[in-house]
Amino acid sequence: MAPNAEVLSSRRVFEGRIFDVTVDRVRLPHGRVAELEVVRHEGSVVLLPLTVRGTLLLVRQYRHAAGRTLWELPAGSLETGEDPDAAAARECHEELGLIPERLERLATLYPTPGFCSEFMVFYAATGLRQPGSGDPAAVQDEDESIEVGEFEPEAVREMVARGELVDGKTVAGLMLLSLRESRRDGV
Repeated sequence: MAPNAEVLSSRRVFEGRIFDVTVDRVRLPHGRVAELEVVRHEGSVVLLPLTVRGTLLLVRQYRHAAGRTLWELPAGSLETGEDPDAAAARECHEELGLIPERLERLATLYPTPGFCSEFMVFYAATGLRQPGSGDPAAVQDEDESIEVGEFEPEAVREMVARGELVDGKTVAGLMLLSLRESRRDGV
């Protein structure tokens, strides 16, 4: 395994609500020195919410950076110091209005490791139930206007094949779901 880079200096050039940007001067593992821009992000959670019927719940929302409305897996950023398991339960409640009885951690992936520190923790969320009287109220973020849809997993794969579903984390999540099913089937 190659050694890590040595950070010689770091300066913050942008501080935002969701992420910061730094320019790091680093000595790379091969010895050269370079300046690298890094988007600093706390990380996020991604849910594969599965109903008792085996269908998958997706959310449809406007994504300004993409300039369009997209179907995607529910997901959200970690708050500073937040446990990913707690964040996954919170996001399920906030985006779907449902409480997961079980969260199964599937994988942790880096969506854009060339310039961003964000990691995504993927969960299968099962045993979905309506909130009860003892559960806190769910509050969506101010920039969210979410529609929930229920799909057969094969229908979602067909949406990807037709170019209708273009969200990378959702495509990765479908692969993880397929791997999970293969393990359960003993393949």
